[in-house]
Amino acid sequence: MRRHEQMRDECSVSFVKAGGIQAGRATRAAFLLVLVAPLTACGLNKVYAPADPGFDYRDRHPIVLAEASTSVELLPQTMGRALDSETRRRLLAFVSQYRRFGHGMITMLAPSGGPDPRGARRSVELIRAYLEREGLGATIYVGSYPVRDPALAAPIRLSFTGVKAEVAGPCGEWPDDLASGASLDGWQNRAFWNFGCANQATLSAQLADPRDLFGPRGETPQDIETRMRAINRVRAGSDPSTGWVTKSGAISGVGG
Repeated sequence: MRRHEQMRDECSVSFVKAGGIQAGRATRAAFLLVLVAPLTACGLNKVYAPADPGFDYRDRHPIVLAEASTSVELLPQTMGRALDSETRRRLLAFVSQYRRFGHGMITMLAPSGGPDPRGARRSVELIRAYLEREGLGATIYVGSYPVRDPALAAPIRLSFTGVKAEVAGPCGEWPDDLASGASLDGWQNRAFWNFGCANQATLSAQLADPRDLFGPRGETPQDIETRMRAINRVRAGSDPSTGWVTKSGAISGVGG
């Protein structure tokens, strides 16, 4: 009887040990599944967060081609029936710009109510005659604008509409604080909104031809003399490259 009870106790202990081992194995297997589960997504299509369009100043303040007004203000010094040389140079540059980028009418506004109305009318006549000699007489519209202060210089304003490179929006806007004390706005590690706008505006104003933003210009004709000289050197068995002579010397005697 006592032997039977001892065997039953041993069986119970063995069963408890076996059950504990199986439970521990199941727990470890579940823990491994939890660790491996995130890795099962590897190799599938990933979804990335969209790029922030406001981070780069070229995206916030892009340079665009637009129909805009190009103008020049002239203060001609008439000498008899002729314009002075500086006014003629400015008119020549204006006409060149109009032929390259402009279209439609050329607007000429003369001051009205200035201290010298006869001189203003004479300057308008001379400028109009200059534009007519350049073949633009049919595109001129003459108007006037009021002079608010007769003591100040009142120029003659010429303008036309054409293709012009400019920044898409105005500069100098500050929609957000640089560092707000009441919230976390402005504490992000990114450039402030107005950053780069002045640089873009300066770059657009320096473009000689706004159409260069669309692509490179066409190639110029090849130099036939340079090409034939190189071909003849190759035929003669000599080096066709250009030999540059560099003279080296000390800039100064300071320091030995």
